[in-house]
Amino acid sequence: MSRRPLEVTPDLVIRAYAVGVFPMAESRGSDRMYWLDPALRGVLPIDAGFHLPRRLRRTALSDRFTVTADRDFAGAIRGCAEPAPGRTDTWINGEIEGLFIELHRRGYAHSIETWSDGELVGGLYGVALGGAFFGESMFSRVTDASKVALVHLVARLRLCGYVLCDTQFLTTHLARFGAVEIPKAEYKARLAAALEVPARWVADLPTERIAEEIRGLRAAAEE
Repeated sequence: MSRRPLEVTPDLVIRAYAVGVFPMAESRGSDRMYWLDPALRGVLPIDAGFHLPRRLRRTALSDRFTVTADRDFAGAIRGCAEPAPGRTDTWINGEIEGLFIELHRRGYAHSIETWSDGELVGGLYGVALGGAFFGESMFSRVTDASKVALVHLVARLRLCGYVLCDTQFLTTHLARFGAVEIPKAEYKARLAAALEVPARWVADLPTERIAEEIRGLRAAAEE
């Protein structure tokens, strides 16, 4: 007798994240999803280890972009799923998109959006549990839009009491901001500790509080 495949529900996704496992699809058009638990895990420091280029700090503090949180989660995940220069396909299929929109509705998934002249031009999204934030994906339709979203995310995580920012994998782009890879066992220990931290995502933090936190981030050398 064949065994029916396990139904992937929002509750199952949350349980998976709590033990360090996350879902991906093979491609945007794929109807298959699989679970990953990599031997090395990317983490982005949200303390003094975060590297903020001076030029980017000036951009993040300027009025070039309007930055919001949770204003258009569906738009943010659609942006992350669309093709981009150097990325003809993504791992976000329709099932993942639907699951995360439901997780957002339940208060687990969140987005940072960057806007220019009223148009959504960049952003990111992820999942928050306890004091851990699991960054899923980011996108940019104009220069620096996703980078500014990342800076605002780090400032928000600091203000809201988060202690762990999981990037899943380490990329050259994230390494410029101080992201590193750590072994699975170390990651699981840090995750378990972070889940006990009573952090709370606040979407409507005052703009000046975010700006003040960004000003306090250590500026790295220009790259």
